Amino acid sequence: MLPTLMFLPQRQAAAAASATDAPFNPGMVRELARNLASKSFEAPDEKLPNGLTDLNYDQYRSIRFASERALWRGAKLPFEAQFFHRGFFYKNKVNIFEVADGKVSEVKYSKDMFSFGETVPDFTETDLGFAGFRIHAPINKPDYYDEVCVFLGASYFRAVAKDETYGLSARGLSIDTGGPKGEEFPFFKAFWLERPVPNATSLVIHALLDSKSCAASYRFTIRPGATTVFDVEASLYPRADLEHAGLAPMTSMFFFGPNDRNEVDDFRPSVHDSDGLAIYNGKGESLWRPLSNPRDLQISTFQDVNPHGFGLMQREKNFFAYQDIESRFEKRPSLWVEPIGDWGEGAVILFEIPTKEEIHDNIAAFWRPKAPPKAKSETNFTYRLHWGPDAPKPHSLARFTRSGIGAHGENSKLFVLDLFGDNLKGIDPNSVKGVVTAEKSEITNVVTQPNPNTGGWRLSFQCAVRKDPIELRAHLAQDDKPLSEIWVYRWAP
Repeated sequence: MLPTLMFLPQRQAAAAASATDAPFNPGMVRELARNLASKSFEAPDEKLPNGLTDLNYDQYRSIRFASERALWRGAKLPFEAQFFHRGFFYKNKVNIFEVADGKVSEVKYSKDMFSFGETVPDFTETDLGFAGFRIHAPINKPDYYDEVCVFLGASYFRAVAKDETYGLSARGLSIDTGGPKGEEFPFFKAFWLERPVPNATSLVIHALLDSKSCAASYRFTIRPGATTVFDVEASLYPRADLEHAGLAPMTSMFFFGPNDRNEVDDFRPSVHDSDGLAIYNGKGESLWRPLSNPRDLQISTFQDVNPHGFGLMQREKNFFAYQDIESRFEKRPSLWVEPIGDWGEGAVILFEIPTKEEIHDNIAAFWRPKAPPKAKSETNFTYRLHWGPDAPKPHSLARFTRSGIGAHGENSKLFVLDLFGDNLKGIDPNSVKGVVTAEKSEITNVVTQPNPNTGGWRLSFQCAVRKDPIELRAHLAQDDKPLSEIWVYRWAP
């Protein structure tokens, strides 16, 4: 069947791949992506009844999927799938198929799968398709299927681990993020959900992505738990050179925290889905970069070769750091990317975008290869996503847990950094020193001391500030050997 798909027009190929009882194998999705890339880009289907195109947030939220219609409900399987209606921001039609016993069948849309709020205009169309889906599994209690992950909107998806709530998102691919011509948003246009076997601990989902510049195929193997893990296998087929592509991209929100409360009038001490970017680079260094909400766009580049991992973390897990009973920021997951195989030369890119509201994702991070994927080529990369309370720990070095910054006299800032690590317990305080450097500035009054209130340590110092940004680095050491990861920060006026 696959050779036939190569020569079919795009819509016919998709139809052939989704025909009831058609045979399925993972190579089929890669072949569809390759076929898409060889033809002109077709914009996604956004046709909707008039009443659904103008829904506001509350109206869209009032459209509820009937849980009794969930895929695999009543089959005594470890996973279920529920679906999202089209409308509001989510106008694209997404084709969704089930794979069972090696054969494909389409999940058919039906209006009676949903209940509609009183303010949602009525419509008569019967074949609207879906906007996306969510996966449920008994992650917190053995007899209740909690929502584990969601695929909804462009190429966005997000997940939670046990006892967590949704926070940051991942994406299939980013193109021209932060570019002067505007960002291109690839979108998932079709999914194939493999029916799980009884007692399965993982679920396999295949996805077809398309965009003006690139088509791609993805295979996700999802394992929910105390940390929810996605194994991701991606194949890119660019229509054009991807000079500014972002691999394994993620987006999050940072509104304010102890290092950044400029012009904030809020009862809460902190508001963020992530508080820092962590990197375990190819040299074996662990970096910690606290996030900020800058006055101007900030772009940070961390050059590397064959990185071991990176991610946007939510390290602060204490409710009292947020004081928000509804949002529960302390329950938001961290997201760690673990490359599988060598990714070569490139850089972790961090975007920090100014925002005046917590409703916007203003943080983006991804890997940008030095050699961009070329038009009419095939680029394969594999990685593992860890959604959970923390990143995998590659070593026993102490880690920074809080970064506080405040004024200290005229043209000077006081930096107060808290650390925690088992390797600091019982250590002679006189043997510990703080190593602090700054570009184009002066560092004074470096102090290191145990913090009896937290059981950790504190490193503080003063830095002279002017009108220009300052790059800072700091860590704890003993006899010139590192005791902690490396704290890196860009102070900007």
